[in-house]
Amino acid sequence: MNSHKHARLTASGRALLCQRVLQQGWKVLSASEAAGVSLRTAYKWLARFRTEGPAGLADRSSRPRRCPHAISIEQHQQFEQLRRQRWPLWRIARHSGCSLATISRCMKRLGLSRLSALQPPVPVVRYERQTPGELLHIDTKRLGRIQGVGHRITGDRTLNRNKGIGWDAVHLAIDDHSSVSFAQVLPDEKAVSCVAFLRQALAYYASLGVRIERVMTDNGTGYKNQFRAACEELGIRHIRPHPYTPKTNGKAERFVQTSLREWAYVRPYESSAQRQAALQPFIDGYNWLRPHSALNHQPPMSRIPAMNNLLKLDS
Repeated sequence: MNSHKHARLTASGRALLCQRVLQQGWKVLSASEAAGVSLRTAYKWLARFRTEGPAGLADRSSRPRRCPHAISIEQHQQFEQLRRQRWPLWRIARHSGCSLATISRCMKRLGLSRLSALQPPVPVVRYERQTPGELLHIDTKRLGRIQGVGHRITGDRTLNRNKGIGWDAVHLAIDDHSSVSFAQVLPDEKAVSCVAFLRQALAYYASLGVRIERVMTDNGTGYKNQFRAACEELGIRHIRPHPYTPKTNGKAERFVQTSLREWAYVRPYESSAQRQAALQPFIDGYNWLRPHSALNHQPPMSRIPAMNNLLKLDS
């Protein structure tokens, strides 16, 4: 262990104290006063040095060598067995004759303080549609407009150049099977913008030879009546998750986070137009070049039959 911050002596200071007494002929009282410690402490270090040599001057743990009242390994195992039978802590304490605090510390070391720890972990269920176009996830993300580099980069909070200049709405779509994505920056998240983005997304996927059959969105106001009517017009089934269950549309949520990390916040932009201009190169790299662990480290376009041939020719 290391000496605490208020320690009067370190290992070298203890050695100096012993040297002054044993080699230089100092009295123990004078050496203790020079070191700023009590006479009892000086005699303690002298006794350790005489018994163990320089090794006895090193720091030691304050833990006692013997602890007669400590619970044994067998008791630990017995407590764990009872806990795994879903016994409450107070019952284990009463059964064993130990205090509740002792049982609590034992269960904390075992990671069994809560009964929920006894439940097996819920397996992660990953779903994936069989073919491209069966399901398209759509989501939006608001980003503050930019007018010059902000205080996060410059460190100057006196310039509120971006205050009150509004927001951009990033609309994003990702195919469930292939993870091929499409994105646009629009002025807002209203129904008109959501419908316009839907039509642009369908046209993009159609250019890849993919026909969209279903669209999943959250329960935002932009995805209600007008959006539903557009889906019916286009022959697409509109799916909305149950309220307060964003994980149902988790692939879109995850793509939003990837976009923020690898596009929106990857470097300081000087204007919203500069950030918007960087969006399409990011999407192209994401679709054609970026390896995905869920796709066996292949880019999303490798799962589009018409585009997979182009990837093979390019490689």
